[in-house]
Amino acid sequence: MKSRRILLLGATGLVGSELLSLLLAEDSVERVTVVARRASGHSHPKLSEKIFDLTEMDRHAALFAVDQIFCALGTTIKAAGSQERFRTIDHDLPVAAARIGRMRGATHFLLVSSLGADRNSRAFYTRVKGETEDDIIALNYPALTIARPSLLLGPRKERRLGEELAKPFGWLMPKKYRPIEAATVARALTIAAREDRAGVRVLESSEMNSGTKS
Repeated sequence: MKSRRILLLGATGLVGSELLSLLLAEDSVERVTVVARRASGHSHPKLSEKIFDLTEMDRHAALFAVDQIFCALGTTIKAAGSQERFRTIDHDLPVAAARIGRMRGATHFLLVSSLGADRNSRAFYTRVKGETEDDIIALNYPALTIARPSLLLGPRKERRLGEELAKPFGWLMPKKYRPIEAATVARALTIAAREDRAGVRVLESSEMNSGTKS
């Protein structure tokens, strides 16, 4: 396929850090631009990092003139400190990035969402995730890939009790709800970007856990 220019948001997170390593290793990727509040810690000839407050993305719109945008932004309500702050990170910023990217000619947006995302959900977390998906779908990207992982596993700086309990007992859960490695989600999204299929494509957690064909 043709050489691709990539923009990545959330490169310092669990899925984002895995994505960054995979994308830099892709032969078809010409450049990876990371926009973030802090440096990723990576160094690579293909990598360009732009550090700024993500609420000011409109001031840096030229950076979004790429082929594909990966958005792995996300937090928890506990980490965010409030529902309002959570909505800013998990809805407002991804939708703003998608809007700017669409205006600047990006043709494929790839979003890390969540299992159970539904704007009609009674749960605040999955309701916001559903609203984010719907608002990005409304932008009419030629290609849109949405990954809906279950509980994410991977190396974190902070301890999470739910994750520690899920590691040994996750196999007992129904396939739909089994925890999934962040690296598995990143790999599925990388393959989807390489395939670059038109239309909206949703990757459910069980599908990614079962393995996505390369």
